[in-house]
Amino acid sequence: MALLEKVFKAAVDFKASDVHVVPGEPIIFRRLGTFVKLKSGAIPPEKTRELIFELLSPAQQESLTTNLQLDFAYEVEGLGRFRGSAMLHNNGLGAVFRVIPTTIPTLAELGLPDIVRQCLDNHQGLILVTGATGHGKSTTLAAMVDYINSNRSHHILTVEDPIEFIHPLKRGVVNQRQIERDTLSYANALRGALREDPDVIVIGELRDLETIALAISAAETGHLVIATLATSSAPKSVDRIIDSFPPGEQNQVRAMVSESLKAVVSQRLIANKAGTGMELALEILIGTLSVANIIRDAKTFQLQSLMQTGRNIGMQMMDDALLKLVKEEKISVEQALAVASSKKLFQA
Repeated sequence: MALLEKVFKAAVDFKASDVHVVPGEPIIFRRLGTFVKLKSGAIPPEKTRELIFELLSPAQQESLTTNLQLDFAYEVEGLGRFRGSAMLHNNGLGAVFRVIPTTIPTLAELGLPDIVRQCLDNHQGLILVTGATGHGKSTTLAAMVDYINSNRSHHILTVEDPIEFIHPLKRGVVNQRQIERDTLSYANALRGALREDPDVIVIGELRDLETIALAISAAETGHLVIATLATSSAPKSVDRIIDSFPPGEQNQVRAMVSESLKAVVSQRLIANKAGTGMELALEILIGTLSVANIIRDAKTFQLQSLMQTGRNIGMQMMDDALLKLVKEEKISVEQALAVASSKKLFQA
């Protein structure tokens, strides 16, 4: 048994979201957004290297040594899976491990509204799940895949770095490909995907121009494409997609995105007042005809006001979601103010 497996078990028991292995520091857990240092004493750099290398295959060790960083997944039988990210820094080799829940939550269990389920019933188009790192995008993505897998006889092809949740055989077929192990890159997997008879293509992260271009193209050619993007709001997500392209191509891309975009779900996790869990705050943009016209006409600055007037069809601003959580006494006003765009909403 690898020594870190004992640490992972303690993390699961403690309900931590992340485990930090840092040279010169004790093991650190992140729980409800707060760091907790274990009383294990500082770990010297040579020991952290030994602990991390013990989890890796020879090929992964070579990749880490060559590239000075590595994303990987590690599974402990009977306990769960852990997404690892190892990197070399000024003090030596360290790593961060995300604790992946053993069961895939449903859309309802995550608190996602019914409009998200309705968007997933589309048979083609683009759905984006956005938010900062550590705010549950991967879990939402897994719940979306599980919903489709449970309700439709579809071929779902995922490209992930690394694979986090393992999807069992249900009504659909889910083929999961991991970067570097099963395919060279996101773009490489997507170039081959269209010849592999997929109904749904799931992309772990839209990282570069080629991946974004292939995702839009797949959404336009009759596939449902679900992907994550590290942006802080729904309008910024649309801008990020379009701004990734050279200026000369942006008008064409606006037209393509306007036709294919079905929804943007932007999310943020906030520790609740009781200190027992996290609350999910959502911003939702639905790809209506009005939204399509705004995107096509390069007037994305108008999306916020359109989202405010589109509440009756399920659109929602992040500030409105925060205000609702405050009124329900799930989070404090101070917590809401720390992340809100408009502070006036929360002033008595």
